[in-house]
Amino acid sequence: MTALWWIRRDARLGDNPALLEAQADGPAAAVFPWSPALRQWSGRRRAYLARALWSLREDADGTIGVRYGSPADVVVTAAREVGATVVWAQREYSPSALREQDTVQRALADDGRELRFEGSPYAVAPGRVLKSDGSPYQVFTPFLRAWREHGWRRPASPADPARLVPLTSDIDLDQDAALGDMQDPLGYPPPFTESAWLERLGDFVSGPLARYADERDVPAVDATSRMSVPLAFGQVHPRTLLAAAEGAAATDASYGNGAAVFASEVAWREFHADVLFHHPDALRASLKRVIPDDAWATGKNADAAFDAWRAGSTGFPLVDAGMRELAATGTMHNRVRMVVASFLIKDLHVPWQRGADHFRRALLDYDHSQNQLNWQWVAGTGRDAAPYFRVFNPDAQRDTFDASGAYVRRWLPDLDTPAYPERIVDHKAEREIALADFTRGKRPSPQS
Repeated sequence: MTALWWIRRDARLGDNPALLEAQADGPAAAVFPWSPALRQWSGRRRAYLARALWSLREDADGTIGVRYGSPADVVVTAAREVGATVVWAQREYSPSALREQDTVQRALADDGRELRFEGSPYAVAPGRVLKSDGSPYQVFTPFLRAWREHGWRRPASPADPARLVPLTSDIDLDQDAALGDMQDPLGYPPPFTESAWLERLGDFVSGPLARYADERDVPAVDATSRMSVPLAFGQVHPRTLLAAAEGAAATDASYGNGAAVFASEVAWREFHADVLFHHPDALRASLKRVIPDDAWATGKNADAAFDAWRAGSTGFPLVDAGMRELAATGTMHNRVRMVVASFLIKDLHVPWQRGADHFRRALLDYDHSQNQLNWQWVAGTGRDAAPYFRVFNPDAQRDTFDASGAYVRRWLPDLDTPAYPERIVDHKAEREIALADFTRGKRPSPQS
């Protein structure tokens, strides 16, 4: 009997438990719903998605269907076509994805079919790691310890593309990729095939992983895995990353520290997913209040400062380099992300939600929980966040992590020329304002 694989954030043939379950008892068909909700994505993300799906179809000998419509309509129609009474899918945990899978499950049930889940986009699914009293962790370090103790399965064997039966498509992926490029071009397009990302992972664990603990904060050095994009689109599973790092450390002890630190970075991604699962309002709402509401900048001056930040024209080289890297590549080095976020919140006094919204539009590796909770971490409003009074000094950060100036010179060709903008604020003065706002926010509210 033919089963159906509903492709979600798992556009890959390797380490894909949902696809393997669909193929367990015979051939399977596969469909990806090109939902109207994708219109809300940035052009660059839609262009990348189209290419990733094109690559997946190529790997599967053209058998995978990509169809326009709501997930419920597309999945039910495809299941009818192939006679599938069971649909397999990866379980998702963001608020919108939970609503989506509930809708599809009801539609299939109404049609006499069943939706079954296998796997998730995480090594350990949200909600699995709990304290002894059954409550979720609020602090990362004990979460990390429990996450390691929980452990994860080894990567699953690759699926057999020859056991996928053809399903027609009504989406022109080439056209959608080209349209997305035209709407929102990238200066440095990344790889988009599963095989290319796995090759890059192999390059990372065979070299830079050994130096990862020492060099991961240096943006001019190629010391990170660069796996955030394939993780966001599900082309590589975090189990695959962890297994590759563990394998390198088992072969060569000099990789051990790098592998441990790398695993802790994967755990941060899973911690944030867990926080959002337990606190879905964290997509928009601060989990704790740190400064008075009237401390946030508003009006034309705030808009002008935000526009300068977004354009990489603040006059602070590390901030500007990061924002220009984001515009050109759709990604940004993690250390620099913290600096530009701190600058927007603490120096320009702009609410974190506004910065998070810009990152949602600009990031190619956008992930709901990672983006929102990382912004809340910098803002001091999230679970186990940096305290609000921690204000990144962009000049000190540059001196520490880009001492050679290689990173800022790469992205700021106008640096040290008359064309480079003057500084839009005095960091020392704005830091004092931020700290004063924090102190004011700690005072008890006057009794009414």
